[in-house]
Amino acid sequence: MLKMQWGIIMRFTKMHGAGNDYIYIDCFTENVENPKDLSKTLSEKHFSIGADGIVLIKPSPVADCFMDIYNADGSRAKMCGNAIRCVAKYIYDNKKKKPVIRIDTLSGIKLVEIFTEKVIATGGKVNMGKPIFNGHQIPTRYGDSIVKNKIINIENNDYEITCVSMGNPHCVVFHEDIHKLDLEKIGPLFENHEMFPERINTEFVEVIDKDNLKMRVWERGSGETLACGTGACAVAVASVVNGFCEKNQDIKIHTKGGVLTVKWHKNDNVYLSGNAVKVFDGEI
Repeated sequence: MLKMQWGIIMRFTKMHGAGNDYIYIDCFTENVENPKDLSKTLSEKHFSIGADGIVLIKPSPVADCFMDIYNADGSRAKMCGNAIRCVAKYIYDNKKKKPVIRIDTLSGIKLVEIFTEKVIATGGKVNMGKPIFNGHQIPTRYGDSIVKNKIINIENNDYEITCVSMGNPHCVVFHEDIHKLDLEKIGPLFENHEMFPERINTEFVEVIDKDNLKMRVWERGSGETLACGTGACAVAVASVVNGFCEKNQDIKIHTKGGVLTVKWHKNDNVYLSGNAVKVFDGEI
């Protein structure tokens, strides 16, 4: 049992969606007084539990629970498409056996359709809502226009970007060979670029065909992660906008942590499907 310096003992569950791993704390029973510091402490790889951040599962007066996310650097996140499936799994497995779990977030209430095997939730499909293209609302400093085919210079190299918000801001870059990119070097430069007033998540995308895309992601506050749910949604939407894929079709997003399926429906909502896996329970 890992005992924290301030002497708190707390139960947690480690889960991941497509390798996007968080430490989940049930705040129906546990109390977290300083989530920013706790996330920084617990998320540190090699020297602690290690994760992309922590997720607090809290009571909600308007939903089955409220999802409160903190990145590995302690910053707060509005939404995570992989984490929300894991929260839905936790609620289904431990509290309410419902086919659809209603989860409140800083980006509004989301509905998660549960996938099950026997009596255990194995994943889900999330209605992620409608994409936002307005540059000011994402937010970027490109004004109110759609941020498409804009050029941004990083380390004396020009990159063509498309920006979209799926509850948090994303910058999508199409590239012929994403595995040759040095994300540890260029990722922070995208994240902290002056055109993005609240920093930004950046997805680097290689088009396989109209139904399949490869993705690497640099998440603000966490660095390169194995997957990003809202990022996968942003990639699918940007690929349709740029003519690589088609609307109202299942698009497979191949990440380092696994495959996510995204459909930008004709009703304009974006749907994300993927797994939700419990790794272990523990105490700190």
